[in-house]
Amino acid sequence: MRGFVLAACLALGLGLAQPFVVKDARGQAVVVRSIERIVSLNGVTTEILFALGVGDKVVGRDTSSYYPAAVNKLPTVGYQFQLNAEGILALKPTLVLGREDARPPQVFDQLAAAGVTVVRVPDKPTLEGAKEKIRTIAAAVGQVERGEALVRALERDLLVLRSKQRQATAKKTLKGLFLYLRGTQVTYVCGEGSNPVGMMELAGIANAAKGIKDCAQMTAEAVVAAQPDVIVVFTRGLESVGGLEGLRKLPGVMQTPAGQAGRVVAIDDLYLGGFGPRAGRAALDLFVGAYERQGLYIAGEPAQP
Repeated sequence: MRGFVLAACLALGLGLAQPFVVKDARGQAVVVRSIERIVSLNGVTTEILFALGVGDKVVGRDTSSYYPAAVNKLPTVGYQFQLNAEGILALKPTLVLGREDARPPQVFDQLAAAGVTVVRVPDKPTLEGAKEKIRTIAAAVGQVERGEALVRALERDLLVLRSKQRQATAKKTLKGLFLYLRGTQVTYVCGEGSNPVGMMELAGIANAAKGIKDCAQMTAEAVVAAQPDVIVVFTRGLESVGGLEGLRKLPGVMQTPAGQAGRVVAIDDLYLGGFGPRAGRAALDLFVGAYERQGLYIAGEPAQP
């Protein structure tokens, strides 16, 4: 938090004139001298930049960036885990923001060697992690006050969720299993440390994939051992396997309470896994789908115009 306070004081002292100083995910103080040409290498980072009012400064994005809809007009520089410096440098950025685990890591060394300022953004799948992410990006672009407004809005959304949870009639905590699907040949079970599971826990759904860290290849044994009450998937993932009926044909699914009841919650990828300004609303949608609906529930906000 001290890093954010330092950035805020510097920004206020300079009348919000550049340069800005931000403490990044590595704990390093980064001096940002210009935000005139920003390249964002992560979907929720792009979302936050637009929410902070600096979307007009963004000149490029990675392929995980598709919200708000206006970003789809921007050129892409590849996927955040398969980057190359040449495509990024071609956009002549003055500032590049990417997740702390974006790769390959040497790309960031190449950008720095070319004189480009790079800010590595923290990505912890928790409520506090969402706040830290917003504050880091806000400090990097000199919008500390707007960043705090986004944090307050997130906290208000969480109050709505907590109220719903207190009023819930369910007598037990449901167990949820998140499946990452990209067709029937790319299937993973995700557990502790993954963003969707962090969102499930925020929504009051217990992680059924005990003993699995991040994501592991989906097996019938892992699914059956989890015995989830509800299965959570990305909307596009569900579509990729042929909808609910296709999901129920995957190994082990019909040997679980969730599979037998067809109890599945599908949510937009970025909305569920982003842990950004909409995290409170996403957790509320997930709670509603798990605790207040039966069968298949497809949630998620529509893309903004």
